[in-house]
Amino acid sequence: MSRDPETAAVDAKADRLSEADVIYDWNLRGDSPSPRLRAVGFHDETLRDGLQCPSVTDPPIEAKKQILRLLDRAGVHTADIGLPGAGPRAVGDVTVLTELIRDEKLNIRPTAAARTHPADIRPIIDISERTGVPIEVMAFLGASPIRLYAEGWDEDLLEKRTRTAIRMIKSAGLTANFVTEDTTRSQPTTLRRLFTAAIEEGADIFTVCDTVGHASPTGVFNLIHFTRDIIRSMGTTTTIDWHGHDDRGFGLVNALAAIEAGVDRVHGCILGVGERVGNTPLDLLLMNLKLYGVIDNNLDSLAELVDLVSEHCEVPIPVSYPVFGADAFRTGTGVHAAAVIKAMRKGHDWLADAVYSGVPARWFGRRQEIEIGHMAGDSNILFWLESRGLPTETSLVQSIREVAKSGNRLLANEEVLGIVQRWRADHPA
Repeated sequence: MSRDPETAAVDAKADRLSEADVIYDWNLRGDSPSPRLRAVGFHDETLRDGLQCPSVTDPPIEAKKQILRLLDRAGVHTADIGLPGAGPRAVGDVTVLTELIRDEKLNIRPTAAARTHPADIRPIIDISERTGVPIEVMAFLGASPIRLYAEGWDEDLLEKRTRTAIRMIKSAGLTANFVTEDTTRSQPTTLRRLFTAAIEEGADIFTVCDTVGHASPTGVFNLIHFTRDIIRSMGTTTTIDWHGHDDRGFGLVNALAAIEAGVDRVHGCILGVGERVGNTPLDLLLMNLKLYGVIDNNLDSLAELVDLVSEHCEVPIPVSYPVFGADAFRTGTGVHAAAVIKAMRKGHDWLADAVYSGVPARWFGRRQEIEIGHMAGDSNILFWLESRGLPTETSLVQSIREVAKSGNRLLANEEVLGIVQRWRADHPA
């Protein structure tokens, strides 16, 4: 069927459209400067710190392998694959995962956690020697005054443990990451003493931790700059990691603040799993940096990774969780659905993604979903039927509409299919 000249002209213009033509981005324009974000290293803690969540199930080893593969595919640089000092099972899992990285030639690099104690560090060295794979040792030590008081420690003991641990790691030829727990509540004099000792023993990395989710973005900025000043004053190339928790709801924003403040690598967990309310959600951090244009990682398997962690850690994904929740790209509202459907019919996937969404679903392994409920219009019903190759007769649309309008929620797919089956029985071909 021929189109009238006006419609043809509109469609021809749409074919030439780009996102910049139809979206004015206030995030990038105006008086306030754009965020000083840049590409950094990404470190995953799902299989170690994430498993400390009291509601999480430790996944089977095959699931852990697939989690590592998908982290690698998403461009995550390093992953903490366990704490071998915890016992034989942890040693076995860390060994298997290290061998997987070696045998499948993954780009992701293994790290393992340890207390600043030889009994924890020795198993990591042994696994590295057996597998022939360098493993970064993340040796942690509580540094805040409240922790010292509770444990009965003093700074002399902390310095001794710091020097012993870093010296042992470096003697084995491994990367030494000195992790100060509760850094965001630690005295600057204590941190200066411990950081100085760690650098003198050859520490490669400092991980500054917001272990109890205490920090605000201002606190992150102050701590990172304090740490950088110590490193500069000692003339070393020691790098800085940020490790945050989400107790105040600042996990993601603090990670972005840490990047702006100059850290080299940021830690997180898929779905933000972790102790208490969890860690920085690594999936959302990757998503936001992709949208900022800071990274160009292929994240189309990120939804699969999130679903995998949810399934095997037995952590339900909230329906409203950004990007990966069930409702993130789902609408049953007539006006919204009609706009998405019109965009889809123009033949531009990006247009359908953007018309009622701030995140392109296709970038992250998701898609727009049109549902039928009490707020739906006929466009919802027609699209739902068409997309499944089902009849679109007026009487069927009316039957579905009557059921939908009589309820107070979206209809499940099975309910709509049931209406279709009954209509077919009443309308034999």
